[in-house]
Amino acid sequence: MNRMKLWMPALLAGAALSLPAQSPTKIAIIHLQNAIIGTKDGQKAAKELETRFMPKRQEIEKRQGEIQALQQQLRASSNTASEEQKNKLMRDIDVKQKALQRDGEDASAELDQEQQKLFQEIGGKVMAVIDKYASDNGFAVVIDVSAQSSPVLYASTSVDITRQVVETYDKNAPSGAAAPAAPAPAKPKPAPVK
Repeated sequence: MNRMKLWMPALLAGAALSLPAQSPTKIAIIHLQNAIIGTKDGQKAAKELETRFMPKRQEIEKRQGEIQALQQQLRASSNTASEEQKNKLMRDIDVKQKALQRDGEDASAELDQEQQKLFQEIGGKVMAVIDKYASDNGFAVVIDVSAQSSPVLYASTSVDITRQVVETYDKNAPSGAAAPAAPAPAKPKPAPVK
């Protein structure tokens, strides 16, 4: 046991001497969702998605208004309407609420699916830009901090490469369509980065 204690430091020192000298490793963070939406392609796709789903949103809002009107009618007639009229009104409200809930869930699921498709399509292209940018600039690790469950508790804004990746993507993207300027990335979560 004592022999092991004596040999271990020498062994570690020898191993350290045999390692080639490496340049310092750099770490960066990125808000991947902001980067995807911040690109001109992402902004264009988000606008198209919003335009496509606007009629459904307006229909849902209209139906919510109808339900609220029926609820108001029920409250206003609670003292004057017959029990049969109140029951019919309550059934109508219940049927409309259930239908609206189902339709709202379907619309939400469809929108989520389309957003995922958008993130996958443009996200793949953004990932290629991140890979090249990180390699060209000597980053050993790039951490996505856009998820709420990100383990990063603090990161300096100086290591946030979101804006640079968006600019690089837009500069090299084949779609020359003019779009509004990319939004500024959200402030990074505080996180110790070593």
